[in-house]
Amino acid sequence: MSENLRPVIGRPSTRCFTRFSVLAPVALALNALALAALVLALGVSASALAQPPAPPGASPAPASFADLADRLSATVVNISTSQVLRRPNRDRQEPLPELPEGSPLEDFFRDFLDRGPRTPRRVTSLGSGFIIDEAGYVVTNNHVIENADEITVILNDGTKLAAELVGRDAPTDLALLQVTSRTKLTPAVFGDSETARVGDWVIAIGNPFGLSSSVTAGIISARNRDINAGRYDDFIQTDASINRGNSGGPLFNMAGEVIGINAAIYSPTGGSVGIGFAIPSNEAQNILRQLRESGRIRRGWLGVRIQRINEDLAARLGLDRAQGALVAGMTDDGPADKAGLQNGDVIMSFDGREVADERALPRIVAEAEVGRTVPVEVVRSGQRRTFEVLIEQLQEDDDDELAANDAPDPGGAPALGQSSILGLLLEPLTTDTRRQFRIDGTVDGVVVIDIDAGGPASEKGIRPGDIIMEVAQQPVHTPDEVENIVRAERDAGRTAVLLQINRGGQRSYVGVRLAAQ
Repeated sequence: MSENLRPVIGRPSTRCFTRFSVLAPVALALNALALAALVLALGVSASALAQPPAPPGASPAPASFADLADRLSATVVNISTSQVLRRPNRDRQEPLPELPEGSPLEDFFRDFLDRGPRTPRRVTSLGSGFIIDEAGYVVTNNHVIENADEITVILNDGTKLAAELVGRDAPTDLALLQVTSRTKLTPAVFGDSETARVGDWVIAIGNPFGLSSSVTAGIISARNRDINAGRYDDFIQTDASINRGNSGGPLFNMAGEVIGINAAIYSPTGGSVGIGFAIPSNEAQNILRQLRESGRIRRGWLGVRIQRINEDLAARLGLDRAQGALVAGMTDDGPADKAGLQNGDVIMSFDGREVADERALPRIVAEAEVGRTVPVEVVRSGQRRTFEVLIEQLQEDDDDELAANDAPDPGGAPALGQSSILGLLLEPLTTDTRRQFRIDGTVDGVVVIDIDAGGPASEKGIRPGDIIMEVAQQPVHTPDEVENIVRAERDAGRTAVLLQINRGGQRSYVGVRLAAQ
């Protein structure tokens, strides 16, 4: 036991036990009779007396989730995908290691070093989803179906249906599919995620590790979580068990309504440790509506660069507390510039919605209707002012500093996406970077310092602290080497590049798509 922890069990008082020993049995018997008589007179069960009343608006703990699970399981589906992987051509060949003649390892190394036939390999993966319309629309995560050649939706009764991709949105990790079924489909109903409270009961239904129709229960542990998955992070955190394969499945409230789409977990082991994250239903519904209508997303654009406000800045800006988003820069002739906003303004509300901090503004702006004029309230020199701003459409291929989402880099480092065409900010392994990310001195390569949330490397789960050891099976030691090899692969007409990643001592290969030049 740590020296900072102490047991809370004290030594009982002997005098209390001595004084209680003679009269206690009689007193207890009389009290029990009196309580029983009172219960009979009032017609109230003893269990009801023992149960404290639930506070107004709170849902009591359910005796069982069986009825709810029975009713909702038919809305949840298994998503099976497959794709063909083709090994890239290699310009050079590594020599085979010296082996005894006739060694069984000869074929292994021949294949490992790419000396064997270049036969394509088909790989499959599993995830979850749920039906939202009898017309066959199915929701899942973008990362579940990304790069898939074939998508199959498997219903709760085992029926397999070929699925068509209607549209997907990488920034929010959502995808919409459509299937055609001869039997009537059972759609789930969306609820209002804004009314979900920390402590509310929820259940997750999905297909962890391919085990279909698995039901787990827990509570909402937190809301508005930023897990550095993207610029629009606003996750619901739950302790309902979520594992690999649950991605894309629904998170239900006790009314049987979908309030979230399970998307990620925090896990040092790869399995559930009670920290899962779901995309709020209110955010998802807007995205899914646009995907259904046009197959693509139109996001609002304000044309500002924003910065976090700490307590020191709040005092200097005339604010009572750290709130809002500080305008650190603007796009010339952008919506904010045209409306009269200035650098140094603090955006307090947008279209009547409070801006709690710099994280909230990109999400609120993105949800705004393009072409509509909205009021934007700011604090300038301690005074509140309101400007009418005509919202324009965000172009996803614009530089990050043109979108209403990121604070300027105080150190003058290159903007994300400029250090490599994979959307990575890289640095060589130095004494400082090894100490910062706790990297073993025997590991060689380049370290990922930061990542563009909308870039191709982010889509594959690469994160700060990862070590890139090889690019296209060539060792790298500097960011320039990474840049040159990636450019050479793209110039050669390849659509993806193979990276060898070292994360915490574990190596793995990741194929990252190459954006067109």
